[in-house]
Amino acid sequence: MCQAIANLPADKLDDAPRRPPLRFFYGWVMLPLSMAALIASSPGQTFGVSIFNESMRHSLGLTHSQLALAYMLGTLLGAFPISYIGRMMDRHGLRRTMLAAVTLFAVACLATSQAQNWVMLTAGFCLLRMLGPGALAFLSSNTLAFWFERRLGTVEGLRQLGMAAAMSLIPALNLWLIGQWGWRGAYVLLGAGVWLALFPTFYLLFRNRPDDVGQAIDGRRFQARNAAPQHAKLHASTPLDWPGLTLAETLRTRTFWIVTGGTALFSLILTAVFFCITPIFEERGLTEQDAAAMLTVFAICLAAMQLGGGMLADRVHAPGLLVIGVTGLAAGIFLLHSAATPLVTQLAGGVLGASQGLFFGATQPLWARYFGRRHLGEIRGVLMTIMVASSSLGPLFAGLTKDWLGDFDVALIVFSVAPLPVAALSLLVGAPAVQSESVPSEPLELAPSET
Repeated sequence: MCQAIANLPADKLDDAPRRPPLRFFYGWVMLPLSMAALIASSPGQTFGVSIFNESMRHSLGLTHSQLALAYMLGTLLGAFPISYIGRMMDRHGLRRTMLAAVTLFAVACLATSQAQNWVMLTAGFCLLRMLGPGALAFLSSNTLAFWFERRLGTVEGLRQLGMAAAMSLIPALNLWLIGQWGWRGAYVLLGAGVWLALFPTFYLLFRNRPDDVGQAIDGRRFQARNAAPQHAKLHASTPLDWPGLTLAETLRTRTFWIVTGGTALFSLILTAVFFCITPIFEERGLTEQDAAAMLTVFAICLAAMQLGGGMLADRVHAPGLLVIGVTGLAAGIFLLHSAATPLVTQLAGGVLGASQGLFFGATQPLWARYFGRRHLGEIRGVLMTIMVASSSLGPLFAGLTKDWLGDFDVALIVFSVAPLPVAALSLLVGAPAVQSESVPSEPLELAPSET
């Protein structure tokens, strides 16, 4: 991917030229663009790939375990380059990196459609996972931090509504495409559709930073008279031009590892549950329709709490929100383990969706506010690498317990207990107080500091 970025014409795709200030804040244009990038990652997300599983398996003559192994290895291999994509973002800018990612993801969809055996399918999964939930979702998650500060939590919550919408609509779209053109034709159409919809739009409209259009973060030039009073701005005392921490400094803070641990747990556990959702329900005497109903409830609650969690993140401290989110993950899995009726599974889906929405709504703005923006791509690249890698382990662990012990009960019990230590540690999350020339003299107002 780095070679693709380097080969883009510098005079065409480098930072957009400075322009006179606009009469409206351009951040509100960047919000739907970041949502579009997140939705476009769907062909590589678990909820998108899972619809193709049976068609791929029968077409290539694979067993269930061979298919799961291909997905695990592809996801694991695809996770490692993501941190490098973050460095490319810091070096070349979001715009050039996003255009390269859109192009390469379209190529990944086309390559996957040509898989003829297990090895080629594993390579296809690697490209899909690296460039979909890896590059596109990663770049989307970094975009708004360069445009918003005071409302960063709220706009991140709005951006995440795109993923909730995708989870509700994309599986049905994939089923229809497979029915009409087969799984190979479906991936060709998805890749072509992503590129044709996104590349021209991003080429014309996507910008790296507010100063590319003669503005400042939060549109402050146009909002000064309506700005909130200083005591109401929970995160306002950190200067917006503060370069932030380096990756090395960030990796020495406990906040990074606690929040990363919670993020990895959500990725590992929910990927395992959704990948194995049909056999989990069958063990409890429930149907595929019951599983679909649970996923619908999950998506609705996820959408509601992603927005609510983002708005709360602009008003209250992060640790309390993280504790509730991670505890909710444990509670939701416990409900699923003990479920015997469709109503209980829907309750479990609601708890899981709400807990993920609250946790990610609180953590999305945390990275820029606690660690700064200059090295944001590199820092969040490491986070995304760990997150995607952990998602590869969940289905394997669940599958092994099923094969060895005959059911998913042990896996679900482990999944319901594992989040509890992270929930307790989340109380220690605070703005890192790292001694560095780049750290401002004043601490982050009202945010607890690490010692």
